Amino acid sequence: MRQICNQSGYGKTKIYNLINYWLSKSPETNHNLLSTFKHVTFDGTFLHRPNSIVVLMDANSNSIIDGKFGIRENSDNQLRSFFQPLKNMGFKPKSFTLDGNPNVIRVVKELWPQVLIQRCMVHIQRQGIMWCRRSPRRTDSKHLRNLFRRVTYIKTIAERNIFLSDVETWEQRFGCSIISKPERGRVFSDVKRARSMLLKAIPNMFHYLDDLSIPKSTNGLEGYFSRLKSNYRSHRGLKPEKRASYFKWFFILKSK
Repeated sequence: MRQICNQSGYGKTKIYNLINYWLSKSPETNHNLLSTFKHVTFDGTFLHRPNSIVVLMDANSNSIIDGKFGIRENSDNQLRSFFQPLKNMGFKPKSFTLDGNPNVIRVVKELWPQVLIQRCMVHIQRQGIMWCRRSPRRTDSKHLRNLFRRVTYIKTIAERNIFLSDVETWEQRFGCSIISKPERGRVFSDVKRARSMLLKAIPNMFHYLDDLSIPKSTNGLEGYFSRLKSNYRSHRGLKPEKRASYFKWFFILKSK
């Protein structure tokens, strides 16, 4: 605050009054471009659980289309409240790149039935490796972990086909026995979860190979969230009732 006062020539009271004035206003947004955004990424991050910030980014320009504080990604109704107004104003994407949140996928497909869902390859890899463990002792987990390590390096149709063939080989060798085993325990349960996630994700993993405009990850948003949190932490005195307005302005003024 002292630096802001020195740079502006205003006192603390004047600065606080200016901040409060603008936080009481809602920024004007230009929705005329909504119909031009065809390939997008969407993700959320937590600042104050259980509510998160959700952000929609244009994959072509890496600029923010819209975002909102206080949305729960596991709430269909709250997700609809975010997406429905965008659809009403002409937003009609061809593809969404998402993590594996089933609520988000369900709401997006409900509103845009023809849209392509591209699963974020980084999320798949990160979650799969975590479930398989860093140094797995089980043979099935070792081989499955190696498959997950390859996910983000698939750049061609030929590489995809080899990967899918190797998944099928793994499934024939280990998959059936994993399903039939009555074994319990956290390690075994996580291997089952990793297997299930991969098999369910495969139909939506490789759209980016058919259309180079489709991003294969939400990494652009990960970087944006890092900058957002860094800026937010500098406003430690921000009252809870002003957070939503703060982020509205942030998404407009810091759209990249």
